[in-house]
Amino acid sequence: MSRRRRGQPVHGWINVDKPPGLTSTQCLARVRHLTNAAKAGHGGTLDPLATGILPIALGEATKTVSWVMDAGKTYRFTARWGEATATDDMEGEIVARSDHRPGRAAIEAVLPRFTGEILQKPPAFSALKVAGERAYDLARAGRAPDLAPRPVRIDGLRLVDIPEADHAVFEVDCGKGAYVRALARDLGQALGTCAHVTALRRTRVGRFDEKSAFSLDSLADLCQKGAAHAYLLPVETALDDIPALVVTGPQADRLRHGQSIRIATAAPGLPPEGEILVMAGGKAVGMAERSADEVRPLRLFNL
Repeated sequence: MSRRRRGQPVHGWINVDKPPGLTSTQCLARVRHLTNAAKAGHGGTLDPLATGILPIALGEATKTVSWVMDAGKTYRFTARWGEATATDDMEGEIVARSDHRPGRAAIEAVLPRFTGEILQKPPAFSALKVAGERAYDLARAGRAPDLAPRPVRIDGLRLVDIPEADHAVFEVDCGKGAYVRALARDLGQALGTCAHVTALRRTRVGRFDEKSAFSLDSLADLCQKGAAHAYLLPVETALDDIPALVVTGPQADRLRHGQSIRIATAAPGLPPEGEILVMAGGKAVGMAERSADEVRPLRLFNL
């Protein structure tokens, strides 16, 4: 006899405001427990030090996690000048010091160097795998790997505040794979000093932002009151930037059975080819591939 999956079939996204001190996996486990969801996943890891937006996918929404992982993100972070740490944040031991403190003009002058497509060396304490082992495990064992620089995309980098000489606050818009800790480290080096991150908050992941976020406490309160659906966003929330095609009931049934459908070649608002979201009756049917007048199912939702 096969084992039955524990939990209920809950489908949708929850936009969680992660508190400090929890890993993303611990936060995910709490949400799954509160909602009693049978299946859950998250849309991008945050360090325990970090706070902010952690989109949690439940049920069929887990099929759209990859689109959230690829979405643009915004972070606000504080760099501490004059000290470099082993982890590039305040949790690591200090490995270098500098007496130099950059001023506003010098900081703003180097920011253009860190926008666009840049090469970035990931922190030694990261989740990247090296010969099958996590880089942070190797670093903790005293065998910190020398990770090769890799291309990342920085869409915008802004100096927000200089509260005092030792610290500066920045906001960065970036693509997948960019490390804020590495950005602070490299900013320090470019400014003739050293630096590490003392505060980090993610304020946006794709269309998930602070306005629609729930704290774990408020989520627990809603669940206790039986307002189970007040926090749920639709499965298609993660696919907001993907062109949508509305189809009829019979067309949706064909797609659900793995069959292609035909549409008008000049379908308004749709690209001539590529991935599209298919909707029917106000619900997401799934992802499909369009090629001219043919729409072929790719990944379907059981809603």
